[in-house]
Amino acid sequence: MEFSEGSFGAVVIGAGHAGAEAALALARTGIKTAMLTLNLDSIAFMACNPSIGGTAKGQIVREIDALGGEMAVNADKALLQIRMLNRGKGAAVRSLRGQEDKNLYHRLMKSTLENTPGLKILQGEAVEILTENGSVTGVKTAFGGVLYCKKVIIATGVYLNGAVIAGEWKAGSGPNGFQPANRLTDNLISLGFTVRRFKTGTPARVDGRTIDYSALEVQEGEPGLTPFSFMSEGVPEKQRPCYLTYTTPETHEIIRANLHRSPLFSGIIKGTGPRYCPSIEDKVVRFADKDRHQLFLEPEGADTNEVYVQGLSTSLPHDVQKKMYRTVKGLERCEIMRYAYAIEYDCIDSLDLYPTLEFKRIKGLYCAGQINGTSGYEEAAAQGLMAGLNASLSLRGMPPLVLGRDEAYTGVLIDDLVTKGTNEPYRMMTSRAEHRIVLRQDDPDFRLTEKGRKAGLVTDERYKVYLQRKEQYERAKALMEIKYKPGETKELLASRGKESANTSLSAADLVRRGVPLKDIAQRFGGYEGISPAIMDTAETDAFYSGYLIKEREQIEKQKKYEERALPADINYLAINGLRLEARQKLDKIRPENLGQAGRISGVSPADITVLMVYLKTHAGKK
Repeated sequence: MEFSEGSFGAVVIGAGHAGAEAALALARTGIKTAMLTLNLDSIAFMACNPSIGGTAKGQIVREIDALGGEMAVNADKALLQIRMLNRGKGAAVRSLRGQEDKNLYHRLMKSTLENTPGLKILQGEAVEILTENGSVTGVKTAFGGVLYCKKVIIATGVYLNGAVIAGEWKAGSGPNGFQPANRLTDNLISLGFTVRRFKTGTPARVDGRTIDYSALEVQEGEPGLTPFSFMSEGVPEKQRPCYLTYTTPETHEIIRANLHRSPLFSGIIKGTGPRYCPSIEDKVVRFADKDRHQLFLEPEGADTNEVYVQGLSTSLPHDVQKKMYRTVKGLERCEIMRYAYAIEYDCIDSLDLYPTLEFKRIKGLYCAGQINGTSGYEEAAAQGLMAGLNASLSLRGMPPLVLGRDEAYTGVLIDDLVTKGTNEPYRMMTSRAEHRIVLRQDDPDFRLTEKGRKAGLVTDERYKVYLQRKEQYERAKALMEIKYKPGETKELLASRGKESANTSLSAADLVRRGVPLKDIAQRFGGYEGISPAIMDTAETDAFYSGYLIKEREQIEKQKKYEERALPADINYLAINGLRLEARQKLDKIRPENLGQAGRISGVSPADITVLMVYLKTHAGKK
């Protein structure tokens, strides 16, 4: 028997990293919101690695923070260790990665959600999305309850028809033993979604007391770093170490001898797995010439002995896992507390979504996170924030917020999903961003905070911090243009093995000649009160100024295509001159502008020229 659970502006289905950000974005912008989750204990749960950030992912976390999201703030509170990856490479690929206390992360996010005004949290399973005349009207639960609403964000993660697999054993389950959602997929298909089957996996957790750390290489954290959120005061001075180890030829031999028992090779696993995060048996087969693979031992929390063995994800049977893990240096006597497994789940074809993440066939229905075919907490959280924010903007009668590929990694992520699609779990990497020199991890607030403020998500407190940073940056830039005579710069240049200059040089000129800004500041003064983080950004901008100018010229050229809108009712199948593949792809994806059309796989530059001619002719006829 049906009964009412209340009326809301929006309902979020799922309470993982996507669901949490979506619910907060809605409620914090004044929308009465309900968040429906299978289990309150799974809110913001880290089902796989106990970390936030990483290559390209660290940039996304800071973008979430710049827009007014929660992940960065929460991650800073639960830090066990933090490091800057790729420090020896260019600034465009440097990324923060934080080791997190996973239980604390869950508790903190749950508390934040519970104490957010206008947000109702309900434990229950969504079984049907109710619609009328092509628009969302509510969500029905397995208990018969109906949550009436105008917007729905589906953020179901890996729970849709979830199945956990290890060896010959397979059972319907969500991650970590949580129950799956088995009834919503059929409803999604009936609404017009294309559903696929993806797969991911996780390594075992071992008892830290049974690890021989003395045989391993220590990986310490970095005190003094600027944390994920510019709202946070700093990172812990005392941090928990991680440890580096490797598989051995014996490990690989055990895997090869048991490939017939691997569900990955026996055919038990049907879902498509992630190319960039393969299981150890997949790595051993694909890279047969390698006699070892790198592994990291990472603490799961301050209140547990569980240690995550990053790099040793597998779905081999438990008896094989036990032998295999004990061939790794330092793990010879390890005791497994949670065995590794693979998990299959249903997800949708992201080409069925607009850039706002709204479903093309049902008004008011949005999708975010792993249901869109992505992997990773950070990618999920970014989508959740954008879906929630766009649903809120729509309810408030405001224009949508769609980030460009030149504005954020989040923009690259969503554009890839809705323009190119994905046939495997999508993972963000710096190489996916053609403008990564302008999408660095040190300045996302300069790119995005004004947008978040306009959308109503950035608080006064957060905006105040942004304005302070902006003022410091402008002051640093002005100071860096002050010219110094050759005699004043001679010593600084000599300290870096450079010849003396014949003309006056600015601090920016000196930076481009290899002199650190901190040395310049110490020599000439004037930089007092400017934070190390802002000094770093100003120095990086000066050092890469030539590249940045060229990059912005390319961005301006591309914007001409982004500004050429394509009519919503255009009949691509009837346009003469378009190749057949281009017609079919354009008709399916329905790009919003020429720029997006040009990024569709199967649409060539010649096809874009045909479209330009069509637009010109069409405009003339009108």
